[in-house]
Amino acid sequence: QVQLVESGGGLVQAGGSLRLSCVASGSIRSINVMGWYRQAPGKQRELVATITSGGWSNYADSVKGRFTISRDNAKNTVYLQMNSLKPEDTAVYFCNYVTGSYLVWGQGTQVTVSS
Repeated sequence: QVQLVESGGGLVQAGGSLRLSCVASGSIRSINVMGWYRQAPGKQRELVATITSGGWSNYADSVKGRFTISRDNAKNTVYLQMNSLKPEDTAVYFCNYVTGSYLVWGQGTQVTVSS
């Protein structure tokens, strides 16, 4: 079993920055993918960015050039640095962990960007 705990959400003005963190604990496999997804009210959950344990990252087009995903494998932590935030980035941000067929989600952290 793996547990995920996100932190770092909050309220920020448009153009501002936030850094989200997600700490994984439990039976962590050395080969895995961790990622950030978001869900705005009335919308489906969507990919923001993912990163493999080897450091390969992937981004949604809507956040490329503004968001950066990174990870510290020694700390089992993945980060999402969000710059130049826009009101449309407002959502609950969820962290996930995938290894093989095993998938787990965190509880989510709210990000609100005011105009």
